[in-house]
Amino acid sequence: MQLQKIDHIGVAVPDLEAAIAAYTQLFGVGPSHREVVESDGVETVMFEVGESRIELLGATGPDSKITGFLAKRGGGIHHVAYGVEDVQASLEDLASMGMRLLDARPRKGAGGKLVGFVHPKSASGVLTELCQDDPAAAGHGG
Repeated sequence: MQLQKIDHIGVAVPDLEAAIAAYTQLFGVGPSHREVVESDGVETVMFEVGESRIELLGATGPDSKITGFLAKRGGGIHHVAYGVEDVQASLEDLASMGMRLLDARPRKGAGGKLVGFVHPKSASGVLTELCQDDPAAAGHGG
């Protein structure tokens, strides 16, 4: 497995609209992408920062993965996402090294990406996302 770059940093926010306004003011530019990921109960808003992005994460309801995070920890950094060439191969490599995974197989994430997560206990307390462009989303505005 070879990490290609820091793709994005996910930031959980209790009020997505207020966070969008604050980050727009901070960066001097609006978001580049906004999307609801129904399977996770999350609305994501991306801001471009050089070759990386900041992903604001807002809950879409009480069963959202973000709702639980906010209740335990409040707003702040939720995860760090690294770009890899092949998420499936990377997850398999990490599993073979004894790393604890949250996903054994990639799943669809925001922005036309395939994603897989590594448990925070295997990464010094940091939820770690591996992501790659989803070939199935290519050319579909993902």
